[in-house]
Amino acid sequence: MSFTVLLEVILINIVLSGDNAVLIAMASRNVPKKQQKKAIFWGTFGAIILRIIFAIGIVYLLALPFVTFVGGLLLVYIAIKLLIDEEEDFHREGGSSLISAVKMIITADAIMSLDNVLAIAGAVEGNIAGIVIGVIVSIPLVVFCSQIILKAMEKYPIISYAGAGILAWTAGEMMVGEPKLENLLPDDLHLLIPTAITVLVIGLGYLTNKIKTAKES
Repeated sequence: MSFTVLLEVILINIVLSGDNAVLIAMASRNVPKKQQKKAIFWGTFGAIILRIIFAIGIVYLLALPFVTFVGGLLLVYIAIKLLIDEEEDFHREGGSSLISAVKMIITADAIMSLDNVLAIAGAVEGNIAGIVIGVIVSIPLVVFCSQIILKAMEKYPIISYAGAGILAWTAGEMMVGEPKLENLLPDDLHLLIPTAITVLVIGLGYLTNKIKTAKES
C-alpha cells in the first residue's frame, strides 16, 4: 500500500470518525469519572475488533437485504436512549455502569462503521491489509476526539442534544442510503428524512427529559 493511499485512508478516518467520537462521549458521560477512560478504551477496543471483522466480510455483509436500513433504525433507538437521562444511571455501581457503557459503544459503533469500512475498502481497492491498517489508524483519533467531546459535554450539557442530532442524522442517511430503497425515493426525501428523524429524536428527548424533571420537582 502506497503512502498516498495510506494518507487517503487517514483523511477518510478524520472525516468519518467524528460521529463515532460523539457516540463514545455520550455513552461514557454517566459513568463515574474514574472509570470514563476505561469505558472509552474498552468500548473503542471492542468496536475496532468488530470493524476489522466487518472489513473482512464487508462484501457478504452488504449483500444482506436492508442491512443499512435496519442499522439506521437501531441507531435512532440508540440516539434516543443516549439522550434521555435515566436517573438510575447516576446511581448504579461503577462496574455495572462501565459494562453498560462499553456494550452501548460497541453496539452503536458497529452499526455506524459501515460507512467508514466501505470508504476505506474503496480507497485500498479491497486490500485486506490496507483495510486493517486503516481501521487501526482510527483508534487514537476516535479516543482523542471522544475525550475532548466528553469534557465539553460535562461543562455544557446541551451539547448532548447536538450529539444525539448527529447520531440521528447519520441514522437517517443510512436509511435513505439503503441500496434497495435509494433509487425508489425521490431526491427531496434524501434530505427530508434525515432532517425529520433528527428533529424527532431531539424533540422527543427534550420533551421526555422536561416531563421527567417536572415530575421530580
